[in-house]
Amino acid sequence: MRFLPIDASRWVCGTSFLFWLSLLCLPASAETVKILVQSSPLAGSQYYAVSEVWSQIKPGDRLTLTREADNRHDRNAIRVDWNGRQLGYVPRAENRAVAAALDRGEQLEARVAKLRDERDPWRRIEFAVYLIL
Repeated sequence: MRFLPIDASRWVCGTSFLFWLSLLCLPASAETVKILVQSSPLAGSQYYAVSEVWSQIKPGDRLTLTREADNRHDRNAIRVDWNGRQLGYVPRAENRAVAAALDRGEQLEARVAKLRDERDPWRRIEFAVYLIL
């Protein structure tokens, strides 16, 4: 059996030793491997298109992550779009590792994980970010 080599030095922020250790058992024969990097609430959704497109968004829908290094409020800002419409941002408290990965050109994928019909905008949309190997 062959194993997938892991370069742990590529992830310096917010990773767990046990998480990376568990990856050592992944078979190398897999065509692609998706690793869950984080699951987060969508930040700032009350200011963007969520209310306009709420009835169209479904769990599993692909989201686009766009790095905004020149954002005046947060140098690690990552905009989250759905079908070309801005929905919000990766929360500031959770965006450092994803911003670093995007800056390094890592292949990331984001998907809608959960939708909740809640008044609190921080509870309405949860999304997941995956590293594609």
